[in-house]
Amino acid sequence: MNEIRIHGRGGQGAVVCAQILANTLFKEGFCVQAFPSFGMERRGAPVSAFVRSDNKPIRLRSEVYEPDMIIVLDPSLFEAIEPTSGLKPGGVVLINSDRPSAKWSLGEGFAVHTVNASQIAVQNHLGTATMPIVNTAIAGAFAAITGMAKIDSVASAIQEIVPSRIKENVNAARQAYYAVKV
Repeated sequence: MNEIRIHGRGGQGAVVCAQILANTLFKEGFCVQAFPSFGMERRGAPVSAFVRSDNKPIRLRSEVYEPDMIIVLDPSLFEAIEPTSGLKPGGVVLINSDRPSAKWSLGEGFAVHTVNASQIAVQNHLGTATMPIVNTAIAGAFAAITGMAKIDSVASAIQEIVPSRIKENVNAARQAYYAVKV
């Protein structure tokens, strides 16, 4: 089983990102589940969402405590919480950041990838400059670094799930797919 924990702030699209990733992985033949966890439900508050995928039905119904991958939509969350808590040795970290992967000191044995999803979102008029909606860009970067899904599956999932600005969201995913840094 592959488990992913997504960390974001209310309004950035963490919950929709989980739905997009689950739909994408379903299109690739995986059994999936996606669900959120909310603390204080307000814009800007920390939010977590979870995705599981497997080749067989998933019966586990708890939060993801020991993920294989962490996705961080807002790098300022590193100042408020410990996003990598419980990350399995050899785990993958995807961060929305303009800093290169090598500038992130997250511990030994983690594969760190970065993509400037905020810049991509702003370029595609997704959200505002101060509150970009980065979920679709992150989904594109996810496909690139994991190899678990084709970018066309991500685009198809976006078209089914995202309610507006579909062309811009698909474009953001494709841009991030090619821009993610290892």
